[in-house]
Amino acid sequence: MTWLKNSIMAKRGVAKGKRGTSHAITEDSQGTYHYVYGPYASPVLKVDPGAVVSAETHDAMEGQIKSTDDKPSQILNFPFLNPQNGPIYVNGAEKGDCLAVYIEEIVPRGPQPVGTTCIMPEFGALVGTGDTANLQPYLPEIVKKIEVDPIKGVRWSDKLTLPYQPFIGTIGTSPEIEAISSLVPDYYGGNMDLPDVAPGSIIYLPVQKEGALLYLGDCHAIQGDGELCGFALEHPTTTTIQIDLIKNWKFRWPRLETAERIMTIGSAKPMEDAARIAYRELVYWMAEDYGFDAIEAYMLLTQVGKLRVGNMVDPKYTLGASIAKSLLT
Repeated sequence: MTWLKNSIMAKRGVAKGKRGTSHAITEDSQGTYHYVYGPYASPVLKVDPGAVVSAETHDAMEGQIKSTDDKPSQILNFPFLNPQNGPIYVNGAEKGDCLAVYIEEIVPRGPQPVGTTCIMPEFGALVGTGDTANLQPYLPEIVKKIEVDPIKGVRWSDKLTLPYQPFIGTIGTSPEIEAISSLVPDYYGGNMDLPDVAPGSIIYLPVQKEGALLYLGDCHAIQGDGELCGFALEHPTTTTIQIDLIKNWKFRWPRLETAERIMTIGSAKPMEDAARIAYRELVYWMAEDYGFDAIEAYMLLTQVGKLRVGNMVDPKYTLGASIAKSLLT
């Protein structure tokens, strides 16, 4: 028996965590990819809880950076980055519900080298930007193209091969009335760049709008904490997810479950506010669903809580606060 059978999704989901009808979103069926999270795009797919969906995602640059000779500053058009598949309309989803998304598989697609990372002027965590301005000269503009293989790993150089550790960089549900750039993480999910949103995990997203309207894209082959230079190892993929619906489970910020841990996710600037959001939401979750007194949970997390940095380069920073499930019983 896998942990999934004992997950929150299996216990509380409409489909009880069981696999339903399979669907595919190809580049052709997707048509136009989206750069905004919002309720105004027509669904590319309508599914019932339990649906298994495979999506052909683009990399964050929609494949525009093709060689090491390319200049991202001349080719990329901000804010048209992070192309999103979807939206996927989930039958029965209403405001105040929760969408449960189990990430089943992420595999690279397309001709090698499929992986791309860059250094780009005024972008990244250790350089001056338009918002954090300084007079230092730009770093050299560099593109690195890398072969990515699920078995052989990430061929960083002739001497160094990294493990393939894929995850979904950008995933979320539609805001109720807002239309927000897919570069921005917030209460609905979005561009969190959190490596824990990986195969084998379930992300729980608050539903703000009828049908939920799920978007996803921007998959990474590997990324360190913080996504330091602003570009993880971006790559196009075929990503397979299983979608379930939990009725009347209302919370403010995304949550995540793995075999070993539960996590709450906050996005804000400055970074300490993202940490505060994440830890506060974890205290609330422990009190509401696991029988803890809130102050006791606060004190316990002081001793055993773990904090994960997703990104520290986007318009808002993302952090995940977690606790081991073994401590919740």
